[in-house]
Amino acid sequence: MIAHLRGQILSKSPNSVILDCNGVGYELAISVTTFTDLGNEGSEAKLYVHTHVREDALALFGFSELNEKRLFEKLLTISGIGPKLAITVLSGLSADRLVGAIRAGDHATLTKIPGIGKKTAERVVLELKDKLDDMTGTAPAQPAAPSLGAVADDVLSALVNLGYPRPIAQKAVESAAKDPAAADDFERLFRAAMSAVR
Repeated sequence: MIAHLRGQILSKSPNSVILDCNGVGYELAISVTTFTDLGNEGSEAKLYVHTHVREDALALFGFSELNEKRLFEKLLTISGIGPKLAITVLSGLSADRLVGAIRAGDHATLTKIPGIGKKTAERVVLELKDKLDDMTGTAPAQPAAPSLGAVADDVLSALVNLGYPRPIAQKAVESAAKDPAAADDFERLFRAAMSAVR
């Protein structure tokens, strides 16, 4: 099992690289992210390697970052995702952004990757969301929700703690806060919001 290679880059393209390791040329499939991390032809490269063995083939997949290799291997555990699709996924999003999108349940970002449909995106999130604790990731940028004021924020927090979904609770509080008499009174605003949420 080949786990790591260091050698001279003989040739590279956005989806593969040939490394000369002491006179032996290894061809590895790579992601676009790894391609951009590699130096020019003739320079030395170090790659983490996943060896994929099938009945009719032995394929090597190279990664400049260990995090990317580990994420690739996690993607392979999902039904319907083989090594070619997994490398396409990692070419579509950097490892950090992919981890962030999975943690955030951001199906829209995942379905922008060629070969990933709605059902596959849902499977990726469902199966990997709780298996990425040891990986770093950046969540997609979310606009901060505007504050409604201290009393309204307390009412919103109370509704969420009672089990109401945040978007529904927020709409109810916004609607109830339009009444100036209730806006600064927690009890009145809470009652009005409870009426609006039902």
